[in-house]
Amino acid sequence: MLILGINMLHPDASAAIVQDGKVLFAIAEERLNRKKHYAGMPLLAVKACLRAAGVRLSDVDHVAIGRDVHANRAEKIKYALAYPRQLPAYLKLARRGVRFDEVRTLLAGAMDEDPACLRFREHHVEHHIAHIASSFYCSGWDAAAGLSYDGSGDFVTTMLADCRGTEIKVLGKSFVPDSLGAFYTMICEFIGYRQYGDEGKVMGLAPYGSDRLYKQVKNIVRKTDAGFHLDRDYFLPFASQLTIEDDRVLRRRRFGDRMLESFGPPREPRSELGERERDLAFAMQRRFEEVAFHLMRLLHRQVPLDRLVLAGGAALNSVANGKLLDATPFRETWIQPACGDDGLAVGAALYVHHSVLGKPREHRMTTAALGPEYSEAEIRQALDAANVCYERPTPGAYLGLVAERIAAGDVVGWFQGRMEWGPRALGNRSILCHPGHPGMKEILNSRIKNREWFRPFAPSILAERQSEYFERDHPSPFMLHVFKIRPEKRKELCAVNHVDDTGRLQSVDRESSPLYYELIREFEKRTGTPVVLNTSFNENEPIVCRPEEAIDCYQRTKMDVLAIGPFLARKVGVVPAAVRPAVPPGGP
Repeated sequence: MLILGINMLHPDASAAIVQDGKVLFAIAEERLNRKKHYAGMPLLAVKACLRAAGVRLSDVDHVAIGRDVHANRAEKIKYALAYPRQLPAYLKLARRGVRFDEVRTLLAGAMDEDPACLRFREHHVEHHIAHIASSFYCSGWDAAAGLSYDGSGDFVTTMLADCRGTEIKVLGKSFVPDSLGAFYTMICEFIGYRQYGDEGKVMGLAPYGSDRLYKQVKNIVRKTDAGFHLDRDYFLPFASQLTIEDDRVLRRRRFGDRMLESFGPPREPRSELGERERDLAFAMQRRFEEVAFHLMRLLHRQVPLDRLVLAGGAALNSVANGKLLDATPFRETWIQPACGDDGLAVGAALYVHHSVLGKPREHRMTTAALGPEYSEAEIRQALDAANVCYERPTPGAYLGLVAERIAAGDVVGWFQGRMEWGPRALGNRSILCHPGHPGMKEILNSRIKNREWFRPFAPSILAERQSEYFERDHPSPFMLHVFKIRPEKRKELCAVNHVDDTGRLQSVDRESSPLYYELIREFEKRTGTPVVLNTSFNENEPIVCRPEEAIDCYQRTKMDVLAIGPFLARKVGVVPAAVRPAVPPGGP
């Protein structure tokens, strides 16, 4: 049974191939076409899925699309009648749905196959059902409460569900314009972060603020007995806020005049961040958490289980994910590594397999390494073509040599195995550094990443050592939880310790990430620290996918070492980054 899952004509377009309920391969289109948050047809991703499975499109039994343009029609009509001036803008968005009726023709043309030879059945799965399915059916759990929340999808912003066996029972929905994702995005845009996907940046700014503006921000989103409600005076109407042109997501102004009256003029992008912006970020994060935990407590009353599966773009709020274990009755979480809209491809496919077709559950997702990998010959060819000097150490010496360079303070590009599924680099397409060098954060930003001064870097820790360094031992294999670092370990982890003494950790176990696990062990032998600093292998671009992209990033930045496949390249005569004079941070 082959099912092709697709997120198409929507931000973070992606594809996944599922065989007998097991995810064989999954990738976002942006990793292949190098266009961040691509919102068109993921044709390169579909081709990669078919190639990885060794099949043609004519072999596929079902195609599952993570969107149902016909869902929630009554609520859409109700909204259109309430905001008649926005009807032209809304219809422009809706017209993109017409292409959903042409899926067979579009895929056949791109894959060079006769549409008459395609035998697949086509399924359209409602956005948030696909999100919840992406977590529940990958969790391996027999039963769990399900929550999906984001900006919006198929006119729904939040969904609560009871997940049992092969069924997902929807318990409640919130509709546009009441959206926690929209609340978060609106304030991010007001304080100068206006690009699609910028919300995660501002999460790192929040701890630098105070609660001075909290009472005002609290009024923007109010808790209700059934969920929450936005004060619409602070927002422009929904249909005017987002458009997709040339398969790119374009954002329009979201904030209404009430924001200007309450907080003054918005900050211009790239201008100085003041006290107001920090305090708005703090208040936004605090109120988001309060309302999110309110939703979770409401859900727990209906589904009184210990386990919660989470998905949707708002589930990328790793700070809230770390706190919910204390703030709600749930004791365990499982969060899809691609919990944003790229994950719809996996969720739609698994929903069709289990819920529509009634097939039993036999698999669980233990790794996010679901993307392409490259042979030694392909990597060597790319190194030779780029005229890079490299060596091939013996297998027994390789990890020790890389660990020595990290321990010495080098910045190491680490390119191994299959690419990760989702937005996080998890030890296959990563840049690795020493987590205990005080100037490492500034070195990375000034020499490679060029990120805002307030954004933290993440620690990868051996799973069995997590409780020694963090105040929580709940697993975080996909880097989707933020936990407090123990006081006695903060100096040892100073390069990954955020201003509020937290870290967005990745717990690494031998079973799911054997090579990365052994590298961290080698680093521990040399330093006594079972942790490395891990950030994504890129420079203001999608994470590198192919060897050529990794080599290009290594060559054009001030990266010291490239560990790619079995090969090791080092820039000769370069002083290790950590022993050079540190660049002063741009923050306070």
